Amino acid sequence: MGDNECVQFLQWVLPQLHMRWPGFKKVHAQVCKRIRRRLKQLAIDGFTDYRHYLEMHANEWKTLDALCRVTISRFYRDKKMFIFLEQTVLPNMARQAIARGDECLKVWCVGSGSGEEPYTIAIIWKLILQKQFPNLRLQIIASDADPDIKQRAQAACYEYSSIKNLPETWRENVFNKQDPLFCLKLEYQHDVEFIVQDVREVLPADEFDLVLCRNLVFTYFDDPLQRKLLERIMRVLKPEGALVIGVHENLPENVAGLRVWSERLRIFQNK
Repeated sequence: MGDNECVQFLQWVLPQLHMRWPGFKKVHAQVCKRIRRRLKQLAIDGFTDYRHYLEMHANEWKTLDALCRVTISRFYRDKKMFIFLEQTVLPNMARQAIARGDECLKVWCVGSGSGEEPYTIAIIWKLILQKQFPNLRLQIIASDADPDIKQRAQAACYEYSSIKNLPETWRENVFNKQDPLFCLKLEYQHDVEFIVQDVREVLPADEFDLVLCRNLVFTYFDDPLQRKLLERIMRVLKPEGALVIGVHENLPENVAGLRVWSERLRIFQNK
């Protein structure tokens, strides 16, 4: 089962899952490895036979959908974006929350994976911003469709490659080294709540000052699904709230209701 055969299979199957091949082009090896493992479990010889299996077993589509989830992340991924959040977006959102009389700044991380993104936000708040807004709490909802990933995120222990982008002083102060892993101290975990939730099916029952939807919806899903999910996300985004997508992503064309906050960093504000 060569790479070309898997690529052809993905190009056939992804549109049926409302996903798009261009998003998977650079990371398809990870998905192909999982699918080959699945074929071995089913004692299926190749991708052609797997197509026939899918036609005969409707429940297998759900399993295949799970195999197509891409989980690549690290702390402080896209450093300039996080600096902009620290210096501009989060202080702005905090001031708005205080002006409304809110006691809590609410953040939603969509497709949070192993927790690197929400924990980065929590570290920034704890180390830098909390003293500026001492009467404002931070609450981060981190959602992902994979229950196994939730367990890894809650364990909060990582290899060095996951934390290497963080400033050295942060690495030294917020992690306990447990060779070969680095485990996040408990005080930096308290603001983050991990939930198992597929953004395609359900959203958190709350409104948020900041939503980070990076490297998921606008990379892997097809245009109709992107539009549908963006409409849902905007419904839970507070007025003047901020939406962050991946720095290499684009929103669907002709989207109303959002103004550009940073074109380069792909940050938008709800009008």
